[in-house]
Amino acid sequence: MLSSSFHLLLALGLVCLLRFIYLRISALSALWHVPGPKPHSWLWGEEQILYHDPPGSHHVEWHRRFGKVVRFSGAFGHQLLSITDPRAISYIVGEGTYQFPKPGGVRAWFRLLLGKGILWVEGKEAHERQRRSVAPALSTQSVRHLTTLFYENAAKMAIQWQKKFDDSQTIEITIEITDWAGRFAHVPPLSGRQSAHTYSNRLDTIGRAAFSHDFGCLNGQPHALINALDSLTNHEKTRWTFYMRAIFWFAPWILHFGKKGHLIRETRQELGELAMFILRDAKISNDPDSKSLMSLMRTLEVREDRSSVTPHMDDEQVAAQMRTIISAAYEPVSATIAWLFYELAMHPERQEAIRNEVSTACDPSYDALNNNFPLLHAFFMETLRMHPPVLENHHQASETTIVPLSKPLPGTADPHLIIPKGTVLSMPVNVIQRDTSTWGPDADVFRPERWLKRNTRNNRDLFAFSLGPRGCLGRNFAAAEIKALTVVLLPQFSFSCQCDIESFQTFVIRPRVVGEGPSSLPLLVRRISE
Repeated sequence: MLSSSFHLLLALGLVCLLRFIYLRISALSALWHVPGPKPHSWLWGEEQILYHDPPGSHHVEWHRRFGKVVRFSGAFGHQLLSITDPRAISYIVGEGTYQFPKPGGVRAWFRLLLGKGILWVEGKEAHERQRRSVAPALSTQSVRHLTTLFYENAAKMAIQWQKKFDDSQTIEITIEITDWAGRFAHVPPLSGRQSAHTYSNRLDTIGRAAFSHDFGCLNGQPHALINALDSLTNHEKTRWTFYMRAIFWFAPWILHFGKKGHLIRETRQELGELAMFILRDAKISNDPDSKSLMSLMRTLEVREDRSSVTPHMDDEQVAAQMRTIISAAYEPVSATIAWLFYELAMHPERQEAIRNEVSTACDPSYDALNNNFPLLHAFFMETLRMHPPVLENHHQASETTIVPLSKPLPGTADPHLIIPKGTVLSMPVNVIQRDTSTWGPDADVFRPERWLKRNTRNNRDLFAFSLGPRGCLGRNFAAAEIKALTVVLLPQFSFSCQCDIESFQTFVIRPRVVGEGPSSLPLLVRRISE
């Protein structure tokens, strides 16, 4: 008797064959005039080289060869557009944002892993309602109240490192930065109370700041949730992972199968149990003075419920937002921390200059963090520019749409592009942020000084957090906690790198030692004598 796996593969093969024939006829005819590379494979298109080669490298090559709008093939004839044209991007993420929702596969991933939270929701009314529920918790005023917690968690991390030096009795030790970046990123404020629970080792910065909940990662071993998230996203590439990545754009149900499907369900369960525990804890404590993200969300929920402006969030919706905040605060923030300390290690003169600047810090406030350290700010922004944690932003045309371009496609005179309904769009952040027409001839050079110029410091061309109504709400939160960590660690430790490092694509782009498996960044750390 044939196995169920064989039947699944047979059915998948028939569906893909029919889709291949349909897409080759319809999509190619609609987009034939858009330049792009010839498919490397008639079956997989460009998916194999995108999966196996250095992240973002092919988008760089394509846009240098073909211009700011490139057509390329996905699996089974699926046609995609890679867009770096600034006018088109401004339209897609701005005034036309709700005409270009996330692709079905991306939404399926977020729904399975996080629930129906702000990363999943689409439609103007539904998205704006969820954004209103989360935005006050991540506002500048909210982050200003949380900055002291960022400093406290950074100090905890420094104490653990000092203990390592005391135990080793040496002046230099090797520290795995990616491990500690993950521990720090997962330390927010959630609810307010401590409780004897299975979460004895908890996720620190996001735990205390978002939910008034101490995950304890900086005091002991990583939390089980970190292990679950890393198992899901930070691993060596496998054949099944490739199949899933290539097919889920048009067959999101594949996310339910295989080891990856099991890991998605396992991680969602871990996130869900943690979220519901924290939510119950928050209701019991009911601290009116708490400034955590959880408290602010629940306050807004009550206000909206009383005013009948919109239906208030039930527990599952609140839990979905919590799962989203925890995941979003872990992956991009931990990756950015790792890249920032890598660049500090690779630029010792700039490291020393920033150390001198932050060593005078005496006021651990949000305003001091933003206004008193221009060299640190410039270094942080340049790290984001050169190492955006998210490689691509993806959208899908919900209807056939005419999109304006900054200049016509090669061989045409019309500065517009007709995007057929269902077309998946990729916006390669690494290409956008190294565009020489925006950043100058040294766009590929790590040069923080460019951010010290008055007309560049607030440059909206930085796309790492996206832009428009769907832009990242947590950008101020992330910037404050990363800067606070740097202000605390640099006066106490110096960093150097003895290994060759390359980019490694997981859910985000992380550093790793060349040729090794999952992400890794072993830096040689020296304690600075007082």
